[in-house]
Amino acid sequence: MTTTGWDSLHALALAGLLAWASGLRLYLVVFMLGLAAHFQYIELPAGLHVLAHPYVIGAAGFMLVVEFFADKIPGLDTVWDAVHTFIRIPAGALLAAGASGDDVSAFTVAAGLVGGAITAGTHFAKAGSRAAINTSPEPFTNWGASFTEDAMVIGGTWLAFAHPAAFVVMVVLFLLVIAWLLPKIWRFVRRVVGALTRATGDRPRKPSSPTASP
Repeated sequence: MTTTGWDSLHALALAGLLAWASGLRLYLVVFMLGLAAHFQYIELPAGLHVLAHPYVIGAAGFMLVVEFFADKIPGLDTVWDAVHTFIRIPAGALLAAGASGDDVSAFTVAAGLVGGAITAGTHFAKAGSRAAINTSPEPFTNWGASFTEDAMVIGGTWLAFAHPAAFVVMVVLFLLVIAWLLPKIWRFVRRVVGALTRATGDRPRKPSSPTASP
């Protein structure tokens, strides 16, 4: 999976990988790429050399373990996704920009802007689908979704390095599916939240005890 020359296609695939995967498993993709680069299995562009630093690998590995368990607990995963709205999207934009090289250029700015949009779409699709899944009381569907996301990021990372053109096509198709699916997910979540709100509001209140007359 070693890449010694970063042409436009490989840079585009890497930027797409980092933006897409950051919306699903930010810490997993940073940990995998950083560890692979540290042991010289792959060569990262100059703008991403920092991922191979032991501090970055250690921090990403620690957060990966925390996320692995938090993401598989129904309810807690939704809170985790809500907090990471403010982490995944800017991180995905920065990582996608770093894939374009060390110097700030028009491609760097464009990669950051498009990368942030891709991360946002992936993140909100993940968060919305998890919120919909959490309406079921059993945890097995949640676990299945979580492990599927892990496998998608691992498989997508391999594909981006082994077959960058195929990965770029996959990301484009994935975004088209998200654009079609995301409004439906959020309409479903809004209906569920509205139903729960109405059920809570219609619950009869316990009558207060009468005040004793003097």
